Amino acid sequence: MRGVRWRRVASQVGRSVAVWAVSTLTMLVLAGILPDFRLRSADGDSATDIAVKAAFGAGAFGVLSAVVWPLLVRLLLLVPALVLGLLVFFLNGALLLLALRLDPGERGTAAPETAVVVAAVMSAVASATGAALAVRDDDAYRRRLYRLSDRRRRSGPPCPASPGTVFLQLDGVGHDTLLDAVGNGLMPTVARWLDIGDGGRPTHRLTPWHTDWSSQTGASQLGILHGSNHDVPAFRWYEKDTREVVVCNRPTSAAELQRRAVGYAGHGGLLAVDGASRGNLFSGGAGQQALVLSIAARRRSRENRSRAGYFAYFSDPANAVRTALSFVAEVGREIGQSTRARLGKQRPRVSRGGLYPLVRAFATVVERDVVVAAVTGDMLAGRTAVYADLVAYDEVAHHSGPASRDAQKVLERLDRSLALIENVAEHAPRPYRIVVLSDHGQSPGETFRSRYGLTLGDLVRAGCGLPVPRRAERTRSGAEARAAVRAALRIPVEEGGERHRPTRRSEPIVLASGNLGLVSFPDVTHRMSKEEIDARHPALLPTLANHPGIGFLLVRSDEHGGVVLGAYGAEIPLADLDDNPGPLAPFGPGAADAVRRTHSFPHAADIMVNSFHDPADGEVLAFEEQIGSHGGLGGEQGKPFLLSPLGFSAPVDEGEELVGAEHVHRVLRRWMRESDGPQVPLESSEERAA
Repeated sequence: MRGVRWRRVASQVGRSVAVWAVSTLTMLVLAGILPDFRLRSADGDSATDIAVKAAFGAGAFGVLSAVVWPLLVRLLLLVPALVLGLLVFFLNGALLLLALRLDPGERGTAAPETAVVVAAVMSAVASATGAALAVRDDDAYRRRLYRLSDRRRRSGPPCPASPGTVFLQLDGVGHDTLLDAVGNGLMPTVARWLDIGDGGRPTHRLTPWHTDWSSQTGASQLGILHGSNHDVPAFRWYEKDTREVVVCNRPTSAAELQRRAVGYAGHGGLLAVDGASRGNLFSGGAGQQALVLSIAARRRSRENRSRAGYFAYFSDPANAVRTALSFVAEVGREIGQSTRARLGKQRPRVSRGGLYPLVRAFATVVERDVVVAAVTGDMLAGRTAVYADLVAYDEVAHHSGPASRDAQKVLERLDRSLALIENVAEHAPRPYRIVVLSDHGQSPGETFRSRYGLTLGDLVRAGCGLPVPRRAERTRSGAEARAAVRAALRIPVEEGGERHRPTRRSEPIVLASGNLGLVSFPDVTHRMSKEEIDARHPALLPTLANHPGIGFLLVRSDEHGGVVLGAYGAEIPLADLDDNPGPLAPFGPGAADAVRRTHSFPHAADIMVNSFHDPADGEVLAFEEQIGSHGGLGGEQGKPFLLSPLGFSAPVDEGEELVGAEHVHRVLRRWMRESDGPQVPLESSEERAA
């Protein structure tokens, strides 16, 4: 045993010396290449002096990185992740300048901008060398995990023997997209769990589930984590009582939505006992939180500034530099891919310029690395329940398309993250069951604007008789809308006649959430009925309902309570939709229930607009500039997945369907009870039956 221990120590010392030697050589090469970086005086030194100088500088830089860097990261925990990622280069450059000043000979000099480059290259080379040497040692990674696990067990309370649960959300990955990726060999870890092509025994079951009408992260994750997504009609909507626009990914809005959900559900959330929330919009009631949007609006305090995964990852300078370099590489990759799509005149296509390359790099690199590291730390700490959101696929699919090569590459990298977390579970102080799920899918299709030359807002303004941009006036849709307005108002069709121009107070607010649109009249304090809208804007509802890019409308009705409107004068009361779905027929059998539920929300818009949907190819028309969209009904956006270990009971009985995020929440709570995990208080009799 003692011999084994000494061999491990010798192996570690050998790796450290090798990294030091490679770093020294790297510094010598950089000194010969970069004119503003010198390891000798102006009079010159011998080759031996220069080598000693390089060895001292490389060693001092390595020691400072190991000692000072964790302290710097802890001081900068409140700095946003994107900013910290960019600061990595400059902080490393400062450490290099300090390392050069420590040499008694004082012969090393470097310009500040050159120090940044030298430090980045040296950190990257040292990281790559260490990783390569560790790969050669088959047990190095395993020993490191055991060491971390033992350290956390000694520093924290003893872990229960019952299994913990890790919930990993692959944002935007639909059920069929997952199966296609597995079938194409992009996700071997998931394929092994499902025993697809392996010949082994499956460990997980795959279950599709159906979202609510609002098929987006805000509604789905709020329902999954807090048990209620009541009164969340879309990703963004206008509330007449507060006169504010609520946006799910705005910190103040997320905090308010979480507060409402807690009050409505009557409990703190899925993670209320010994839980951790990582990279989510909402906390789920977890005590440990990192990159959680709903707490970002609150005043920072010791209680809500937990950054365990943040610190665990960025405290290692090699990790920080590797992420920063990967960030830069991802920006370059996005610029190259978008340029290739533009030169190849790919269709459909949306603009991918501006800040989008940085946003994509943050989602696919920084957020993924930090969240995976946080989950790893939570498992090694033995926490009972962890819920983490990996947003990489969703971000890329919006701009490149759900089935694009760009998005498929992201799925490959996400599968490697799943494999890493599975590996960590083998070394955790308690057994873990890994549940993978998605909050929605993505439906392909060109944008409403690219197909018709005008936005939904332009069409609404035209239907109200308000002026629209000239580009929209020249389109066929714009001309048809103007003709419909003239006919409804009995204005001659000839051009040049005086146009109806309502007062400014009647101008509507038009918001888009994927292929779901919301039209609200802010000067009316209540939700307007069809009759009231027709009295004020006689052409608006016919203009919208008969447009080829729109599938159906939902409005309140004084006569029927609520009606669905479609082309050719279709008007179906909500109570009759089961027997006569009318314009809802292309959207499937669950559409009627989803529409009726949204109609009951206090903050449903005056007019709820769902785009056209083609069941043959699953396409929808996004009211936003996205060629992969979600937010409404139609296609794969409403069919996410739930991948669960066979050790858990089946999510639903045979022949039943899993419908709605609140239903998913009840299933996850049941599984946690089966694992002797935390019990969320105030269970209803319906939940106990589930």
